[in-house]
Amino acid sequence: MSDDYPLVKNKFMVISRSKPISEQVNIILRDRICDADYAPGERMPSESALSVEFGVSRATIRTVLAKLAVEGLILRKQGNGTFVNERIEEINTHLGGLWEFAQLIERSGFEVSIEPRAIEIVSATKEEARVLAINQGDELLFLKRLFFADEQPVILAKNLIPISFLEVPMKMIDGSLRIREIMKRYFDQKISFVTVGISSAIAENSTKKLAVEKNAHLLNLSMRFYSEKNEPLAIGDNYLNDKLIMPRFVQTWH
Repeated sequence: MSDDYPLVKNKFMVISRSKPISEQVNIILRDRICDADYAPGERMPSESALSVEFGVSRATIRTVLAKLAVEGLILRKQGNGTFVNERIEEINTHLGGLWEFAQLIERSGFEVSIEPRAIEIVSATKEEARVLAINQGDELLFLKRLFFADEQPVILAKNLIPISFLEVPMKMIDGSLRIREIMKRYFDQKISFVTVGISSAIAENSTKKLAVEKNAHLLNLSMRFYSEKNEPLAIGDNYLNDKLIMPRFVQTWH
């Protein structure tokens, strides 16, 4: 069976050519796990059954399941099948998805909303220019946003993006969108991977929007966003109130 011509097996699942087939299958299976269509501890359909359902090769299914296993969402027991991790509800992020703040908040059991606080043009400092591979003084779009968990401010996010990427007038930018969508819709850039530096920070005037006491401890997440060609796309400087949201990770051991 060729992956070039996947079949649609039911009305609830649509496989298209808009993105790699393995990525589409990954998204569907991930959604089923997160929505408890496959409940914690439940045995998942076999590779053969999933191959038939999605109309793709077993090799494609095997690749997707291997990725989900690395993230700790599923456990593969030799000779016994593949099972959803019983502790899935304790996990609100994985090592590769920490920067997806909206998802982090949702998986922690809260309703998420994003409030833009500033969208303006600034000049790149020497260090910002070095990280973004541009010249000092080049224009950057400064995007400052506040993430809420059930109407409680929980993350203050600041992003810097080279203005040279911008494809639309700045006034068209909807700062309430998720960063992946902002980069795609307004900058025609796809985020491929992100590096994250995690440190402790002391609350000060710049973080008062998080409604924490001065000198309270916050998590500082320093991020660099890259394209699939390993080109720098943006910088993130973010502060998280871990009294409300505590990232919980899973990493498999081999």
